[in-house]
Order: sequence, then structure tokens, then C-alpha cells
Amino acid sequence: MIARMSKYDFVLYAAQSADFIERLRGLGLVDVTTTGWEPSEEERQVLLDVEGYGKAVDFLKTWSEQPEHAARKGEPYASGEEAYTAYSAAQQQAAALRAELGRLEKTADELRPWGPFPVDQMRALAESGVVLRFFSAPTSDFEALAAEGLEEAVLTPIRELNGYTYFVMTGGRDLSVDAQEMKFPTMDIREAERRIEACEGELAALDAEFARAAASADLLVQRQGELKERLQEMQVTSTATAAADGSLLILEGWAETDTSARVDALLEEYPNVIYLKSDPTPEDDTPVKLKNGWFARVFEMVGDMYARPKYGTIDLTPFFAPFYMLFFGICLNDAGYGLVLLAMGLYLLWKNREPGMMRRAAWFATLCASATILFGGFCGSFFGMNLAEYFPSVPFFDFQGKFFSIALAIGMVQILFGMAINVWGITRAFGFKYAFGALGWLIVLLAGSIAAGLPMLNPEWVIPGFTASSPAFYAVIGLGMAMMLLLNTPGKFLNPLVNVGSGLWNLYNNITGLLSDVLSYIRLFAIGLSGGVLALVFNSLADGFVPEGAGLVTRILIMLPILLIGHGINLFMSTISSFVHPMRLTFVEFYKNAGFEMASRSFEPLRKMNQTNK
Repeated sequence: MIARMSKYDFVLYAAQSADFIERLRGLGLVDVTTTGWEPSEEERQVLLDVEGYGKAVDFLKTWSEQPEHAARKGEPYASGEEAYTAYSAAQQQAAALRAELGRLEKTADELRPWGPFPVDQMRALAESGVVLRFFSAPTSDFEALAAEGLEEAVLTPIRELNGYTYFVMTGGRDLSVDAQEMKFPTMDIREAERRIEACEGELAALDAEFARAAASADLLVQRQGELKERLQEMQVTSTATAAADGSLLILEGWAETDTSARVDALLEEYPNVIYLKSDPTPEDDTPVKLKNGWFARVFEMVGDMYARPKYGTIDLTPFFAPFYMLFFGICLNDAGYGLVLLAMGLYLLWKNREPGMMRRAAWFATLCASATILFGGFCGSFFGMNLAEYFPSVPFFDFQGKFFSIALAIGMVQILFGMAINVWGITRAFGFKYAFGALGWLIVLLAGSIAAGLPMLNPEWVIPGFTASSPAFYAVIGLGMAMMLLLNTPGKFLNPLVNVGSGLWNLYNNITGLLSDVLSYIRLFAIGLSGGVLALVFNSLADGFVPEGAGLVTRILIMLPILLIGHGINLFMSTISSFVHPMRLTFVEFYKNAGFEMASRSFEPLRKMNQTNK
């Protein structure tokens, strides 16, 4: 659900703004509106510094975890700022050395075929008029060239390497030969290798600087927090409304209603601050905070990939979460794959025991894997094998033969559920009379689904007295149509032309949209079927490579690599599809029919920034 918010308007002296913001930050309960903030040059620099400190901490963490650096310890710097300055200088120097090392290694590769030679003497010969040109050519081409002979030049082979002959041509300044000419060497291989060794030594020496910076990681984190707090203050003061020739500032803040009493206590004690507390209005840009139970909180990460719900509307997370789990299990549709994902999810839960995003992701993977195991077991699919062949007495569900129409039915159920939520949301926000149009459309679709849809799924699912030709059905349809066409515009019930015209237009949009919405759920069947077919193909492929009469060990040695690679690829691709397509059904079909409205901002209170990524 969406947490209730209280709105605050603060009026204070501009001179006390820094101290006031610090007090709010210490409380950690107030979100101050900074909408429309355009960073100045100074603020951009602070933003860059915050990002730079974050990258430094991440790099040093990775660097210190490498086996060759794990035992290396350094003396911490006196401050985070000093550590960052030293780290930045070392990082720039290391980047320059790596670039130079790459250039030298390329040069060494070019010089290696020529071996050691006196560069100064060769340069002196060239200056005295002796023309030296360096070439490489396939050995067969060089032998043909040497056999043919050149009147104006002498060919001297230096080395044969990997089927190529490297040779020097003396004389023949303008002579053209069928070979690849190379640059006149500026150094020999000994000098190149000496420079490479020196460059690697300088790079290794920088490890001492990185070790000291890594030992100062806490100071870097602390300094990054200070910069974030400074940036917060800049945002708040630059977006505040100035009054009384700049001597006063007017701020807008938000706090959860449940904790607003603590905010009130702080404001009552703080001197020279006037505040007004009120409830949000529909015109306010109210920040949103979600407060859900454990299960729905796991799926908030899915909803956040689109947007949070607008304040005053309904949080759809608890309603789409069970559907998402079901859809994931249907799309992956293999108990064996589900067991692999379950093992990964349990491992992540074991590794990430502290509350946070990674633990939520671990629970998300575990729940979706559980749904996959249940649905895959229901359909009798285990790593592409049909369990019905091994357990003929168990009545497994025929996914390939029966699920196409069931996928459409599931889609219709979720769409109707979304429409019911929309009716509820409109009623909560504006009153029941504003929901007549949406309720009429829901009644028509629900009646049609019960009277005509259920018998299509199973002829035995007929409700006596409520068939597509029964008077009760026509009565319900008539009621729904009347609400759609005559009662859809509150305040204009007495104007039938406006209502009918609006109702017909909505009817056209709903019918065309509904058709595409329901057909979208075919993807559940298609993705589940494609993954199962690919798993079966890899099983058949592995079995097809086994020679006739092969023993058990031979079969394992041949089949295991193919199965591991094939099922690994299929699991990776199918998991991505099973993650993305249920999300698409949620964000497009379900959100649209449930009347979802997105919020423009989340609730982010001012707080102390003493840790990274907070």
C-alpha cells in the first residue's frame, strides 16, 4: 500500500537554512521538494566528485579482492580528500602507463622477428646513402623473389617465422617488390623489452599508492557522504522560494503521517521557523513511499522498473505479484530448470543475509523458481524429459495440447481483476457515481466470460439459467450497457446525447484494446512451448551423438558436455524471457485495465550519508 503523507510549508531565515537542513537530516524523516533543480557549475562539480568517490571505492574494493593484492597493506591517508587526490593521480598515471605499455608491446611484436641489431649503425648507414628497406613476405614468395634476383638491390633474409620470411633489401630506393614493407626500426628488441620492463615496474610501484587508498576506504566513504550532504543542501537552497529581499526562505517538505509527530516536535523546539502542516491535495506533487508486507515487498523491485503509483491511487504490487509468479512458472515451465534457479536463489539468500536489494532479489528468484518447479511438475517436464513416459499412472497436464485456450482465459481473468481494481480505485478517489462507466464495462465482460467463455473451456462448465441465450444473461448485459452508455459522464446524466456519444467512443476503444490485450497472453503458451521444445532438441542431439552399443561411461562422456552447454543456453534464454514477458503483461495489459497512474517522485527524506550508495 501507499504510505500516508503530511505536507509541510516552512518559512525560515535564509541565514539559518544550513543549520535547519542539518537538523532535518539528523531526523531523517522529511523529504524536501527540490523539483525543477538545475545544477550550477559548482553543483555539477560536486556531482562529479560524488560519482568519482563512488568509482574510487568500487575500484579499490575490486583491486583489494584480487589474489595478488589481498595481502598488500598500506598506511591510510590522513583524510578522505587526501586519499582521493592520491588515488586520482595514481589512476591517471596508471592509465598513461597502460597506454604506453600497449604501444611498446605492439612495437616489440613488430621488432621481435628482426632480433637484436645495432640501430645506431643502421641509422648511420642510411644517413650515408645506403638504402635499407625492411619487408616481410610469405616464405614461398620470398624464395621466388630471391631466385628471380634483383639487379639494383640485394635481399638479405633475417628470420623465418610462422611461414613468413623477414628480410632487408639494400639499395633500390624506388624499386617495387611484391612484399609487405615495414617501418624503419627506431629501436631493437632489447631496447623495447627494457622499456616494457621499466613500464611494468612503474605500474607495480603504483600498487603502493592503491594499497594506501584501499586502506583509506572508510575515509573515502565518509567524504563521499559529506559531499552528498553538501549537494542536498545546495539542492534545497537553490530551489527554495526567496522572500523579503532574500532574507527569508520558503520550503516545502513531506513526512509520513505515522512519523509526523516527531517532525512536529522538532519544529516546535526549533527557533524562528514558521510551519504549516496539511494533508496533500490532488494538485500536489506528493512523493510516494510503499509500505507492503514481506511478500509484496519482494516484488516492489519489479514495479519500480516502470514507476511507482501516484499518491492517492492504489498500489498494485500486492495484486500483480501472484500473477507474476504464475506467469514466470508458466513461461519457464520445467521443474529441472526451476530446481537450478531455486539453488541459485537459496545460495544468494545464504550469501546476502542483511536486508537490502540483493536479499530481495534472492527472494524474488526463490519464489519464481518455486512457481516454476510447481508448474513444471504439474506438466511433467524435467530438463526437457516428459515424465509421463516414466510415470504413466500420474495424470500430468498436457501443456502442448490444452494450454493455448487456458492462457487466454488466464489473461481474461487478470484483465477483469484489473478492471475491478479500477472500479474500486475510482470509487475511493471520486465516489461511486464516477465508476458507473467502468463498472458497466466490467459487468458486460464478466457476464460474457461466465456465460460464453466457461463452456468454451469445458462444455461441462455451464451455469444453469445463465447461458449465452438465457434471459438472465441478457438482463445483466442490458444493465451493463445502460451503465456504459447512459451513466458514464457524472453530472450529465440528464443529457443522453453526451452520454451515449461518450459511451460509444469508449466502447469502441475498449473492444479494440481488449482484443489485443487478451491475445497478448498467448505469449505465455508460446514461450513455455518454445523452451520445452529447445530442451527436447538438446536431449535428442546429445543422444544422437552416442554410437550404437556404447557403454554407460561412453554415453556420459559424450552426452554430458552437450547437455550442459545446451541446457545452459536454454536456461539462460528462457529465464530472460520468463522475466521480461510477464513484466510486459503486467505493465501494459494489467496496469492499463487497472487504471494505473504513475508518480513523478519517490519519498527520499534528507538523512545522514555516512555510507556509500545511500
